Amino acid sequence: MFTPRGVTVCVAGVAMWLVARLIGSAGLEVVGIGFVLLPIVAGFFLRWTERRVSVRRRLSDVRVRPGTRLTVQLDVENRSTAPSSFLMLEDQLPPTLGRSARLVVASVPGRRAQRVSYSILPQVRGRYRIGPLTIDITDAFGLRRKRLVVENRDELLVTPEIEDLSTPPDAATSPNAGAARARQLLRTGEEYFTMRSYQEGDDLRRIHWPSVARTGELMIRQNETSKRANGLVFLDNREAALGRSHAAAFERAVSCAASVGALLARNGFGLRFGTADTPAIALSEERYLDALAGVSHGKGPSLSSALTTLRGAASADASLVFIAAPPAPQELPQLIRSGSGFGPKLAILIHPVEPATAPASRRTQLEARSTEARLALTRAGWDCLVLTPSTKLKERWHVPRERLLASSV
Repeated sequence: MFTPRGVTVCVAGVAMWLVARLIGSAGLEVVGIGFVLLPIVAGFFLRWTERRVSVRRRLSDVRVRPGTRLTVQLDVENRSTAPSSFLMLEDQLPPTLGRSARLVVASVPGRRAQRVSYSILPQVRGRYRIGPLTIDITDAFGLRRKRLVVENRDELLVTPEIEDLSTPPDAATSPNAGAARARQLLRTGEEYFTMRSYQEGDDLRRIHWPSVARTGELMIRQNETSKRANGLVFLDNREAALGRSHAAAFERAVSCAASVGALLARNGFGLRFGTADTPAIALSEERYLDALAGVSHGKGPSLSSALTTLRGAASADASLVFIAAPPAPQELPQLIRSGSGFGPKLAILIHPVEPATAPASRRTQLEARSTEARLALTRAGWDCLVLTPSTKLKERWHVPRERLLASSV
């Protein structure tokens, strides 16, 4: 296509040719024809150049956490022997990552490559596709421009925020409360499947004498490789509960799921993940974080059907982590029944809005519902934490259960 400069040159050439014909100047006529032909020749030059320029994109990392700066490198290669002309690169970015990146490459020597780069700072978890890349090639005089589109796209995965639950947030917090909560959630081993009472016919070589000395009963060590403790993280992703994706409450819930899931995985637990609209499936830690990066809100009207699925996945050697908004009073009995088949149970209840900024009536309703849910679940043997959208899990994780119960009364 013609640039504004190219259009001007063509118009000037035609005008000069007309004037030359009127005054009978052969020399001016040749100049006018030359002006008209110059953009046409530039167009043929661009056709020859476009086949000899290639661009390859490279990401410094394909999986990052929110707030991590990422570098995108563009390698521009000139496969011809002559230097390339002026290039302008534009790499398309999703709106969440910012405006599209524009870079200028003045000239690339023949048979050489030149590297340019830009950086992005993702702040929101999700799956993003970077691209396509457009290349605007102009001739040396800026008369013609041709746009090439490189359809290659690269996927960037921004995982949720993961909080370190092993360290108290400040020195004033009891350092043993968080460790005790972790031990309760990770309770397994002797209490579930690695130890059992002696039965007639068992191999005496499998007697675990330290347990015998401690309990006074013959205890048999089971084959620890035959079974593995696992944890099920259930996220109530209904829009009616926590709002839409990227809302503060929804993102806090996803961050809590990532933090507790990482704690389970790093302690040797197998991970299962389920939501209100998808059944629980087993995942590795990496695939678990990938699933959380792409999780979105669902349209389910109630929690009942999801709790039925949850109950079917119960196992005595499995820890349950239930992350949701404070359930309605009519949903609490079914939630307690659904969790009865699990081992340790942790409920992380997140207010859908900030109580401090809500109207007084709404704030009273939120606090009453969360208090009722906390008391009911605690009486049923659950550990329960209540968060606001702005409260980090780490801040409540290290608060002793006694203090949490006292604050709810």
